[in-house]
Amino acid sequence: MQITRRFLLTGAAAGFAAPAWPEAPIRSPLPLRRPATVLDARAAQASEALVAEAQLGGEVGFAVADLRTGHILESRKPALALPVASTAKVVTTLFALDRLGPQHRFATRLLATGPVLGGRIEGDLVLAGGGDATLHTDHLAQMAKDLRAAGINSVAGRFLVWGGILPYVAEIAHDQPVHAGYNPAVSGLNLNFNRVYFEWKANGTGYQTSMDARSDTVVPRVNVAQISVVARDLPVFTHDLRNGREEWTVAATALGKEGGRWLPVRHPEIYAGDVFRTLARAHGITLPVPEQVVQLPSGDALVQHDSADLTAVLREMLRYSTNITAEAVGMAASGLRGVGGGGIAGSGRAMSDWLAARGIEGTRFAGHSGLGVDTRLGAGAMVSVLAQLGLSGGLRPLLRPFAMPEIGGKANPVRALAKTGTLNFVSTLAGYLTAPGGGELAFAIFTGDEARRAAAGQVEAPPGARAWVGRSKTLQQKLIARWAEVYGG
Repeated sequence: MQITRRFLLTGAAAGFAAPAWPEAPIRSPLPLRRPATVLDARAAQASEALVAEAQLGGEVGFAVADLRTGHILESRKPALALPVASTAKVVTTLFALDRLGPQHRFATRLLATGPVLGGRIEGDLVLAGGGDATLHTDHLAQMAKDLRAAGINSVAGRFLVWGGILPYVAEIAHDQPVHAGYNPAVSGLNLNFNRVYFEWKANGTGYQTSMDARSDTVVPRVNVAQISVVARDLPVFTHDLRNGREEWTVAATALGKEGGRWLPVRHPEIYAGDVFRTLARAHGITLPVPEQVVQLPSGDALVQHDSADLTAVLREMLRYSTNITAEAVGMAASGLRGVGGGGIAGSGRAMSDWLAARGIEGTRFAGHSGLGVDTRLGAGAMVSVLAQLGLSGGLRPLLRPFAMPEIGGKANPVRALAKTGTLNFVSTLAGYLTAPGGGELAFAIFTGDEARRAAAGQVEAPPGARAWVGRSKTLQQKLIARWAEVYGG
């Protein structure tokens, strides 16, 4: 995909066949619970002791199932609907693979609405998005290069940008800080995960600032966004949309000598058009200022960029937990289009309906990324997703290893593949584990203190949040280790 770890982070095993499960009907809303034994009571006591030791407050729900039989082995409040954070992307992955297919690709095109005469398009040039959330500046640079190679040097008409293949959403979640780069707008035409890079450097009298759309090879200046340094303490950032421009301010007291960070973009189509215009100029192509259109004009494709296949897109999404990719892919899987198409919320409901049609009910998806606390389901439902749909749906090879603590200086023999989820005072984990004894289990652990989260407000790192998440992750590791020991033989 040509997306480097540096690009993603500067801002902020083989598959297994599905088990036969003769005792677990495929439409069962939850895996079957095995008959109760004395061991169950002891296991519950041991789990409660670990939960008490973590001192999290709020709620803790979990479930673990045997992949061979489908039996629930142990659970705590499995039906309690809790915020799932980024583990929602597990369901989004399966939904997208089922609806779109693993080989699906998202195409970004340059269209000409008129003939080309002497290097000039006698009509409009259209940059048409195809719902690709992974498009970045290097891709646009190659498209500009290819357009010049096709003999184009100018346009008689307009330069249009279109992203109506997906509904436009101004932000993914409403309860995030205004400057959170992981909470941008979503459209059918996206660039750099809809983020612009803000860089600053003290110059003696103030600050020199810039906003660009940097990649690994080029750093084009952005003209449709600007930022001013203001003498204040709070708020750290403000954002406004004026005359088609994104105007930011930042508190001077929040800046050191120099630095940079990615900020979210709210007008992604215009942003992509602005960057492409700059890149095209570097190749000798003169374009007018981009104009956004609602309807896609008909025209001939001159250049096309295809994303990686959906499997690769989803693997990267799960690895880096990119929210915009989850939302764009999810809306594409729902088949929603254009203005008024239902947006993230409507697409989330479609995914809940998709699960209900497969016997997994009681879920509430406000979207596909899990950003915010509106998306909720129980740990038992998540285990159903993993056990009944995940293996046959191709999920397992896409998950990352979950780090288990060393034992006596040696690698932990327990192997886990899982998706994590983290918000302020919310920490979740869902996936598969393989015990040293060969047993294979599916599990989900949801923890959250919603009262503390609400009290913290829209703050990136409220006091106590990091320590709280650390205790939750320790609890997750201890539960996995115990399940592997007790049920993994």
